[in-house]
Amino acid sequence: MKRFLAAFAASVLLLAQPAAAQSILRDAETEALFNDMSRPIIVAAGLSPANVKVVLINDDSINAFVVGGQTVYVHSGLLQAADNANEVQGVIAHELGHIADGHVVLMDNGARPAMGISILSMVLGIAAIAVGAGDAGAGILSAGQTAAMGKFLSFTRVQETTADASGAKYLQMAGITGKGLLSFFRKLQSDEYAYGLGNIDPFAQSHPLSGQRIQNLTADVQASPSFNKPRDPALDERFFRVRAKLMGYVAPYQQTLNKYPEENLTIPARYARAYAWHKAGYPDKADAEAEALVKAAPNDPYFLEIKGQILLEAGKPQEALRPLREATELSRSNPLIATTFGHALIATEDATHYPEAIKVLRTATTRDDDNPFAWVQLGTAYELTGDTTRAMLATAERASLTGDVRTAGMSARGAMAGLPAGSSDWIRAQDIAMAAQNEMDDNPKKYKRKR
Repeated sequence: MKRFLAAFAASVLLLAQPAAAQSILRDAETEALFNDMSRPIIVAAGLSPANVKVVLINDDSINAFVVGGQTVYVHSGLLQAADNANEVQGVIAHELGHIADGHVVLMDNGARPAMGISILSMVLGIAAIAVGAGDAGAGILSAGQTAAMGKFLSFTRVQETTADASGAKYLQMAGITGKGLLSFFRKLQSDEYAYGLGNIDPFAQSHPLSGQRIQNLTADVQASPSFNKPRDPALDERFFRVRAKLMGYVAPYQQTLNKYPEENLTIPARYARAYAWHKAGYPDKADAEAEALVKAAPNDPYFLEIKGQILLEAGKPQEALRPLREATELSRSNPLIATTFGHALIATEDATHYPEAIKVLRTATTRDDDNPFAWVQLGTAYELTGDTTRAMLATAERASLTGDVRTAGMSARGAMAGLPAGSSDWIRAQDIAMAAQNEMDDNPKKYKRKR
């Protein structure tokens, strides 16, 4: 029941909060997996892989959603619930259906709920808030409101059914089996029955019930030439690694050890335990697990990354340099891995490392400018080398990303004063300063200075 209640709370909050307000998890290996597993489906949907992102949200409920633009948000709980990569591909295909069919754009801007497959919205829907509140809660809705809600729920059910069909079509066009889509819906159907929700009113839901969705999809999915195509074993192996590592990072360490006990010597198990031991305060055990991973695959950048990260966070930045440098080189300067390497170079407090840190972090922010932590590290490196002007520019970048408009504007103007007029850095500082000023001019009450 605890997981169900968590899903309920999360879904209600999604109606009121933008996705940016939730905790986004950034991990180089996970993002590479998402890119590779979604690319053929994105292409089949007629979208550009360069514009579509699949983003991981730190939330243990089973959910995925889109709220606008071309970003699919996947909850960490969904990865833990999925049995294989193909099930996640099925979910992504469904969400791409919402994007390609323009569903979020069609919603009224004043009441745009997140489109998605959360267990709560699938099983109970928006009307369940009133139903679950008993007679008093049900009495809140007038007859007119109830009619309007019914019309809205009918509209969203049609969108969900359409997204299901589109998702199945994209999987077929991509040459990917739709078995995962069906098996994941069966998993959700089992949860419906487990919580005693098998007989609820299907017309009071924002999503069709899982059984109906399975019935609607089965014939088309089974008719696909790719239906009996085997799952990609390499993709599954990567998925099992990512799922295990994710659990090590976000779950209580004892929960991780229960799922991956010490006698389990598989790669995913070692991956999960490495960070679990680290955050639980067992450095020797954490180092041993990380070393076993590197020994098994010496040129795997992600194993080297976790080894270096554990050393860095344990207060051993000098020892972390070698594995993080190798990980950065082997990953072709992946910006997330490079940022951790740059952080380690700074953390050594050795001035001879600062120029390299600046070079590494500048490359990282050029390839991925949507990383506040990278800008913090770059600003720190500039400050340590006496380049306060570019330190201000890095601060402006970080503040702009995090919504700190005042700091962004002030820091950008300060940077402009010390940069060569017309240079690329000066132009970037000018852009940030102008955007910040426009934001404050458009919302004077919000940014009115307190006396």
